[in-house]
Amino acid sequence: MKIMFSAGEASGDMHGANLAKALRELDPSVELLGMGGARMEEAGVNIIYDIKNLGFIGVGEILRKIPFFFRLRDFLIRKMKEEKPDLLVCIDYPGFNMQLIKKAKAAGITVVYYILPTIWAWHKSRGHTIAKYSDLAISLFPFEADMYKAMGTNVVYAGHPLLDSVHPSMSRGEAEAFFGLDASKKTILLMPGSRMQEVRGLLPVMLEGVRKIQETVPDVQCLLPRASTIDTSVLEAIIGEHDVPVTIGENTHVYDMMQVSTAAIAASGTATLETALMKVPTLLVYRVAPLTYWLSKVLVHIENIGLPNIIMGRRIMPELWQDDVTPEAIASVVAPLLHDAGRWEQLRDAMADVGRTMGEAGSVRRIARTILHFAKENHPNEAI
Repeated sequence: MKIMFSAGEASGDMHGANLAKALRELDPSVELLGMGGARMEEAGVNIIYDIKNLGFIGVGEILRKIPFFFRLRDFLIRKMKEEKPDLLVCIDYPGFNMQLIKKAKAAGITVVYYILPTIWAWHKSRGHTIAKYSDLAISLFPFEADMYKAMGTNVVYAGHPLLDSVHPSMSRGEAEAFFGLDASKKTILLMPGSRMQEVRGLLPVMLEGVRKIQETVPDVQCLLPRASTIDTSVLEAIIGEHDVPVTIGENTHVYDMMQVSTAAIAASGTATLETALMKVPTLLVYRVAPLTYWLSKVLVHIENIGLPNIIMGRRIMPELWQDDVTPEAIASVVAPLLHDAGRWEQLRDAMADVGRTMGEAGSVRRIARTILHFAKENHPNEAI
């Protein structure tokens, strides 16, 4: 059995790696290849295109890169025709993967879509594309599965994979020693994203926010998990321009960093769900190109963009959007979390509610088993 992946971001690399491990545990003979990153490669996926080369965000930026994305799509299509995988598993990255699945179907390849486009936020038309061109869709949320099912999609709800993977590998004391932290100081976790433009746009204002926080809470130290898509030198150069103590760690230890963090400042995305599951009081920040933001205001009609807030149906995690993302605003939200124990406990309890709402662990193995059974039904002559 040969399975090809298409993942385009650090979060997709993480989900792809966890899925690859589960697939290989259930069927050691399965052959895995595709577009992904370092984590997927470590999990046994033959990487034919490294997503480290992808770092685009926003409508304007992507428009300028359209020729590149066409070439990349054509490259993966050629690989599909050469390798003849039994399944194509697309992971998130809808702007690209939505086009790829059309070509895959035309080539007679069975398509599985994992981490579905957020039609509950915007682009509801994407749901109809998924229904038409995917053979199986795997949803992370029950309300999302219901929406896709109503559009005629062959969809299953299997729970969220983060419930399997979000846990530290060290004790708190071990993690503090590993990162060289002073246990008497407050620790702020900085998560500026996995795309280069996110990091360049958000990390400086995060660091200036920490400088503001230091005016009232002087004993502050910072941790920053490096996404596999960002070079350490880039982070060091940005940090070097600000007088803020920051320890850079590898993303493979991100949950150990969360365990020892008093609070977090995180770019909108999977990271905010991870900090919620680790019960870290978090400020969500969202800043994109002006054109992208204007389009989102026109097309998106939701009050919250953070996954924890959407899951809970109310704003439990503070959010700062676009022009509101300033050092002063960041400090006004985060500083109280460092010196007001009541406010810290209140937000920590709210984060704990997210995990309880999301259900039971074990989803990755359930998803892998579902994919293999589906493959067997569609390719009965293949050994599973």
